[in-house]
Amino acid sequence: MLAPVRHILPVTTIRRERLLPIQGKISVRKGQKVSATDTVAEASLSPAHLLLDLSRGLGLPPEKTDQHIQCKAGDSVDAGDILAGPVGLARRVVRAPKKARVVVAGGGQVLLEVQNKPFELKAALPGMVMDLIPERGVVIETTGALIQGVWGNGGIGFGLMLVLAKTPNHVLTRDQLEVSYRGSVILAGHCAEEDVIKMAGELPLRGLILASMAPSVIPVAEKSPVPVMVLEGFGQRPMNTAAFNLLTTNEQREVAINAEPWDPYTGTRPEVIIPLPAPGDTQQSKDVQVLEPGKQVYILRAPHAGKVGRLLSAGGMKTFPSGVRALSALVRFDDGTEALVPAANLEIIQ
Repeated sequence: MLAPVRHILPVTTIRRERLLPIQGKISVRKGQKVSATDTVAEASLSPAHLLLDLSRGLGLPPEKTDQHIQCKAGDSVDAGDILAGPVGLARRVVRAPKKARVVVAGGGQVLLEVQNKPFELKAALPGMVMDLIPERGVVIETTGALIQGVWGNGGIGFGLMLVLAKTPNHVLTRDQLEVSYRGSVILAGHCAEEDVIKMAGELPLRGLILASMAPSVIPVAEKSPVPVMVLEGFGQRPMNTAAFNLLTTNEQREVAINAEPWDPYTGTRPEVIIPLPAPGDTQQSKDVQVLEPGKQVYILRAPHAGKVGRLLSAGGMKTFPSGVRALSALVRFDDGTEALVPAANLEIIQ
């Protein structure tokens, strides 16, 4: 029986592909060291278009305007360049309002393609560029601690991690955020207030790692300029002990937070990386493993949601109180208690 893996590793080799959504230009070289917020590639995603009425600008009918057009399709023009004219005693002209490329010119009009600010692909983790993917992106490798979560707002940040969550059940409020935290990555527990996210942006913080978050806060978090990552899910849930112990013991270290959305089809998840020196035997991470006795597991759903334990046995069909008949697994928790849960509710912690 296979189960998905949530990586909570004290030290591992981490290799990530960073890809542009479309073809673009790579701005780093193989073997180059990069930080999490460095731009590694660029692409123009959505050019804007401007349709200029040259006839009106010159005061001529369309058929006569074409005789005075000074550009053709494919030309590049800078802001202020003459597109048509001069005409008449007043030497009337029409100039390009912005730097652009001419798409169509004729019929008394010109269509310009204006390049917006290019999309910048960030490295998302500090490390070394191991390979280049032509016109699409790079492969970056580093070593360190890896902690994966379940939700992120898409932001990327890097900074010194300060721990506000002294217990797994911590609740974050606005008054706990101080000006002295500016430029830091904050580790906290549950967030139920929109004002907390707004305050994080006003300071600003470089990242916010939460155990859980109220669903009502999601719209504000999605728009926040601060990278926000949730480890456990929505509703008030304590931080799992494996992640809590690993993160809190690395307080005052620089961490990279990549709060990209969780995509089960590509395997990408929001994650925190703590760069650490590589020992001789780093663990190699896998996305799927066999569910077998002795594995450390994480319970996904109630009534034991968020708990971490050891798998005692797996397999065998059982009818649960919900009426669902499913493959079962027996788990022993850290406090010595045991519970029989559906195997589908488990993730392996590696």
